[in-house]
Amino acid sequence: MRSTDKIEMKLDQMPKHVAFIMDGNGRWAKKRSLPRLSGHNAGTETLKNIVKISQKFGVSYVSFYAFSTENWKRPNDEVSGLMKLLVKYIRSEINEIHSNNIKINVLGDIKSLPEYARKEVTYALEKTQHNTGMNFNIALNYGGRDEIIQAVKRISTAVSEGSLKVEDIDSDLFSAYLYTKGMPDPDLMIRTSGEQRLSNFLLWQLAYAEFIFESCYWPDFTEEIYKNAIISYQQRNRRFGSL
Repeated sequence: MRSTDKIEMKLDQMPKHVAFIMDGNGRWAKKRSLPRLSGHNAGTETLKNIVKISQKFGVSYVSFYAFSTENWKRPNDEVSGLMKLLVKYIRSEINEIHSNNIKINVLGDIKSLPEYARKEVTYALEKTQHNTGMNFNIALNYGGRDEIIQAVKRISTAVSEGSLKVEDIDSDLFSAYLYTKGMPDPDLMIRTSGEQRLSNFLLWQLAYAEFIFESCYWPDFTEEIYKNAIISYQQRNRRFGSL
């Protein structure tokens, strides 16, 4: 990314929805000879900050890739540690999140989460469901391909039952069957750690998003880096297929 040191962020041109792939926690820990869970703990602190900063910037929706359907393949102790960290985060932050009028949404199928984690997530959803401020989306047990497949299945069922006609199916209708129903698609997707791929995240919703890949690991992602990413986004010409 080219330097944005002398360019100001335009508050009237902020992305409405920013999606984050929080990558690099494990490598951040390894670099410091720490356990991987230490990296995830550090990453949670960054998550806390970025939620607050996003609200300060005036972003209306933020989506964070917290746990993918593929992450179950990781060692059991790491998966267990991530679930406990999720519970710890909710318990420590939910009151402040609620007091700031932030609404928590989950993207993904939480039925497969351990009962203690599922209970905590459900509590957070219910506590903040009527809030009208920024939407804070947490992708848990989420996979983009699975989301699309589940949408196709539900649409197929509606067609077979006669409540939906094939000719009614278009992009808007399809979007209404996704976890992000009623939300605008992300304008900007930021991934940390230098990796340049989507990793099965919001495959439908990111069709026209601007991508920014940061070299820093997620625990090192700061307000300044975030601000520079938004400035870079604001300098781009989003044509959506037109001239």
